[in-house]
Amino acid sequence: MSLCRYLPVPSDRMGIIWSLLSVKDSIILEYGPAGTTHFSMGFYGTLGVDWQQRLFTTHMNEDDVVMGDVTRLEEAIVELDKSYEPKVIFVVASSISAVIGTDIKGVCNYMQKEVQAKLVAFEQGGFRGDYSIGLTEVYKLLVNNLPCKEQKKKMFNIIGASMGSYRAASDVWELQNLMREAFGYEMHTCLCHETSVDEIADIGTAEINLVMRQEGLAAAEVLKNKFDMPFVFSAPYGYAATLAWLEDVGKILGQVPDVKMCARLRLKAQNTASLKMYAMMMGRKKTPQAAVIGEYDMVKGLSAFLRSVGIDVKYKLCSHSLKSIVEPELDIQYISVEKEKIDILKKMQKTLILADDVSHRLCDSSNVVVRVSAPFIDGAQIATHLPLLGEKGTDFLLESIEAYYQTLA
Repeated sequence: MSLCRYLPVPSDRMGIIWSLLSVKDSIILEYGPAGTTHFSMGFYGTLGVDWQQRLFTTHMNEDDVVMGDVTRLEEAIVELDKSYEPKVIFVVASSISAVIGTDIKGVCNYMQKEVQAKLVAFEQGGFRGDYSIGLTEVYKLLVNNLPCKEQKKKMFNIIGASMGSYRAASDVWELQNLMREAFGYEMHTCLCHETSVDEIADIGTAEINLVMRQEGLAAAEVLKNKFDMPFVFSAPYGYAATLAWLEDVGKILGQVPDVKMCARLRLKAQNTASLKMYAMMMGRKKTPQAAVIGEYDMVKGLSAFLRSVGIDVKYKLCSHSLKSIVEPELDIQYISVEKEKIDILKKMQKTLILADDVSHRLCDSSNVVVRVSAPFIDGAQIATHLPLLGEKGTDFLLESIEAYYQTLA
């Protein structure tokens, strides 16, 4: 790992824990030293995740590490089961227990007969990659361990809404609005955002899965094989992309999207053509250019939208490794050495920068900056109705783009 001046990319363990904390009626037990868990609690709070009486640690001392004694883990499982009566206890390996090779899954197997709660083991421990790898694992393990019913209802699931993503709650809210207006469908559950053990157990009752990011594809394939559930994989950024997404969903549901809604989106898409003409005029003085920094599917979707309105996307920087991405686009980069990324940001001039707060701090005042990704450190994330994707997200982005164009006049 290279020297990091600002914030390092969260590990797979972090992505697993913040996802599991959104599952109600469950408890997360981390097998590791108390300091490791305590240090991360403040971070989860900044994501809007409620960890009170949800996240516990066994603590470990030198004897546990040297001798491989798991007595503390066994006793903690029994105590949490009796004290809180959760439906599920997720047992997560810390970096220490992963290093010494503790068989978390084996402990859960023989302890299952001692408790009422279902025990589900996560053995990653932070060494298999960054949080994008953890998200893939948590979605897949949840749908493999919990689903049990499949009586179909006029509902949909969302897979891939990570609590670590900026505006995740708002993006989920927007997808619900789109599905409700276009097809009259309601959301059953969302992995992983404000869901519950019972909702995940009934995940097979929905007719379709909407996959927001590549980390959710493995889980969607599991559900397709287990319950014959079709899925659509896309995060729609821009009016035209939102309309195309609705049409893809409609084909699977055998239903045409609401006519008035489609007409409204087509008209808005046509009106954005004037912005492209404006960009061409501005290009006589300064070519409109942008940089997009964030999670892979957002970078991909926002970059395509920016090109459609006449902006050259000069930099596409992914905030996590591309290990979990199948055939990533060649012009989307992951820069593991932070200094190289800092040098790029400091050289930018008169650029529309869609990124995180750290990136914004490194850019000079000639740029127009819009926060679209984590980490968000200049103020809390409060709103749950201001998306980046879909129709309303595009409304917001176009206002930012228009403000950027004014700086080039």
